Amino acid sequence: MASIVSDTAEALDLCPEYHLYLKPIAKMTISVALPHLKLPGKSISNWEVMERLKSMVQPEQFSSLRISKSTMDFIRFEGEVENRSVVKRILSKLEGKSIKLSGFTDILKVRSAENKVDFPTRHDWDSFFRDAKDMNETVPGERPDTVHLEGLPCKWFAQKDASLDRPSEAVLKTVFEQFGKIRNVDIPMLDPYREEMTGKNFNTFSFGGHLNFECYLQYQDHTGFVKAMDSLRGMKLMFKGDDGKAVACNIKVTFDTTKHLSESSVKKRQQERLKLQELERQREEHKRREKEEEERRREEERKQHQQEEEEKERRREEKLRKREQKLKEREEKKNMKNMKKMKKHQEEEQKKLHLKIALEERKLLLAQRNLESIRLIAELLSRAKMLKQQQMERQKVELARLQQLEERRHLQEEELRRVEGEKARALELQRKERELRDRLLGNLLRKSTDTDPQDAKTHENRSKHERRRNSRRRSHERRSRRSRSRSRNRQRRSRQRSSSRRRSSSRTGRARGKRNRASPERRRKYSHSQSSSKSRSSRSKSRSSSRDRRHLSSQRSRRH
Repeated sequence: MASIVSDTAEALDLCPEYHLYLKPIAKMTISVALPHLKLPGKSISNWEVMERLKSMVQPEQFSSLRISKSTMDFIRFEGEVENRSVVKRILSKLEGKSIKLSGFTDILKVRSAENKVDFPTRHDWDSFFRDAKDMNETVPGERPDTVHLEGLPCKWFAQKDASLDRPSEAVLKTVFEQFGKIRNVDIPMLDPYREEMTGKNFNTFSFGGHLNFECYLQYQDHTGFVKAMDSLRGMKLMFKGDDGKAVACNIKVTFDTTKHLSESSVKKRQQERLKLQELERQREEHKRREKEEEERRREEERKQHQQEEEEKERRREEKLRKREQKLKEREEKKNMKNMKKMKKHQEEEQKKLHLKIALEERKLLLAQRNLESIRLIAELLSRAKMLKQQQMERQKVELARLQQLEERRHLQEEELRRVEGEKARALELQRKERELRDRLLGNLLRKSTDTDPQDAKTHENRSKHERRRNSRRRSHERRSRRSRSRSRNRQRRSRQRSSSRRRSSSRTGRARGKRNRASPERRRKYSHSQSSSKSRSSRSKSRSSSRDRRHLSSQRSRRH
């Protein structure tokens, strides 16, 4: 699986000519112990635990964090970072710490450790070749000298000028000769017969769609093999492009245990390849013969079909010739009959012509009458159009008058709102004045009470009288607020009525025209309804103004 690398500080040179480097693997294992869930149907979110772990290691970040194992008792995560220097800092932030999740009273214990790399050691290959009975350490390929690599990207080991992303043995040899001289190289996917010989598919795809391959590298001496294994232990292969962007992928490195590059195995594969080549040649020869036989059979069928077509064409021509001869004879008989019919037809046409002339004269007379009627209708329509235009002009004048009335009403409403605002300010000033006067009077009474204890009863009466007056004043203020709210509601309803009038102005024009044409009795009823509505609105306004005047007069009388 290839991943993007942002920090290449710890990268080691493998082959800068082909932009290949080795980068250390920095992985760790994190285990989170889960509490016993007492409530049924309640579960712990793995995603929430993962986000808590990411926040605990801030400002450091995981390049990848995935769940490797999840049970009812614990969750095991496998994390990877860019550099190995960051591993210890992250382990110190996680080891022995606890996590508190929302909705759970128990805490979750966190344990972390650096991940051990699964890589063969010197003891592994020494013990394997020492204990193997079919191995001879003096023969190349049967001793620890061959490295088996898997998961190498094809594109990184292709020739620079190659059109296909196929790995090259020369490039592979150049890259890995940094550890020692190579005796032999084998890339199974380059051998077209290898899949048939082994029954194994060597073209593998990794996650992301990159084509990978495996290879075998046989070093001439044991030191080159040991140096290669030690250098590739715990490493990833990294490719750094010309633009500075780097990509790394994990590769699997093992030592060969199958004598893949031994002389006997190479000869055996060569013999099998020769057999497969001979079988392929025989198959191709068989296919060629079958193809020639098929072509010969098709040629015979084509010739036979051509002869049949020629015979059909000859028969068709004979039929056409006989048919043409019959048609000629039939045509001659038909012409004789047509000559007789033509004479009769000419006589009938002469009669039809006279009838047609009389019919055209009748049509001309009818057309003249239609023209006169059309002219009369046009004159009537023009007069009706003039009357319609006059009616539209009257409607426009009436609409302009209504707009002026509406603007005048808006000005009156604004003036009324201004007067009410001034009235409210005056009432507020009066209230503040009364409060100040009451406060002063209370202070004077308090002083007089201190000087003369005998006036306590008088002071109590005065305070009762003052509380009674304050309650009356508050009730009056509530009534005034109600009256103001009622006036605002009336104004809002009037605005709604005016907007509805404006929306229906186009329809009222037509209704007004009907009223003008209506009887005098209906006009009087309509004017009487309008006057009554106006009188009702004026009476409501006069009531509100008289109520405000009475309120002001009562306040003045109390003040005096």
